[in-house]
Amino acid sequence: MSCSSSSASATHPEQHDDPITIDEVSVNGVTITPEEIAREVQYHPANSPEEGVQAAAEALVIHQLLIQKARELGLWSNDCSEEDVISKLLQQQAVAPQASEAECERYFTANRNTFCTSPLMEVSHILISAAPEDFQQRDQAKQQARQLIETLQQSPEQFVALAKEFSDCPSRETDGNLGQLSSGQTTPEFEQQVFPLGKGLAKHPIETRYGFHVVLVHQKIEGNPLPYEQVKDRIAEYLNEASQRKTISQYIHILISEATIEGINMGIEGSPLLQ
Repeated sequence: MSCSSSSASATHPEQHDDPITIDEVSVNGVTITPEEIAREVQYHPANSPEEGVQAAAEALVIHQLLIQKARELGLWSNDCSEEDVISKLLQQQAVAPQASEAECERYFTANRNTFCTSPLMEVSHILISAAPEDFQQRDQAKQQARQLIETLQQSPEQFVALAKEFSDCPSRETDGNLGQLSSGQTTPEFEQQVFPLGKGLAKHPIETRYGFHVVLVHQKIEGNPLPYEQVKDRIAEYLNEASQRKTISQYIHILISEATIEGINMGIEGSPLLQ
């Protein structure tokens, strides 16, 4: 979007550059002020201030389009919140097709390897802790974890000593050993990265909200395949949610194409808001 004229500015929490200017946007004659866009930016993390402003402005445009359509269709009520009105609009106007039994079966066949019981793993780790919001500390923790991995690749017998010396997890008192792990026993982001690993030392640090983990898999027992009947409801729910997102995306696409929008290029095809 253009940044030529504005009375408001925005900065991105990870950037320290000069604030960027923000243009006024209008949707079918209704103004979205630069100040409103600046307030919205905090809800749209991005790689740059410009991307954050673009995402915030897009979100406000789409919100305004949905509110306008709800009013046009007589769905507006002062007794309901805007979110409730928008939800009612989408329930009426963006009805998604439901997944058929055949579609669920095809998805199961194509993704059979993903439908298994949780593997059972015996794991040890060394945690180099770092606060989620402290980017400098996290970078240092990542570098330290990498150095530990390099050391262990040369001298694997040092794992216990290094765990006792460097790990910020209480498991350092048990040589870094976490015992036998199955699904749901640790944080999701840890499990998603650890369960696919094979036996041995992980080649790269595992990042979680707590910091970076040096992971050693002692043993791994693979999960067993699950029958279709046991997972078909989960598959149907997943496919229906995907269908609903696509239908809403298409509906919003139509509203954008029919509207008069000034001050922003919506970039319909590539917008993450329409995925």
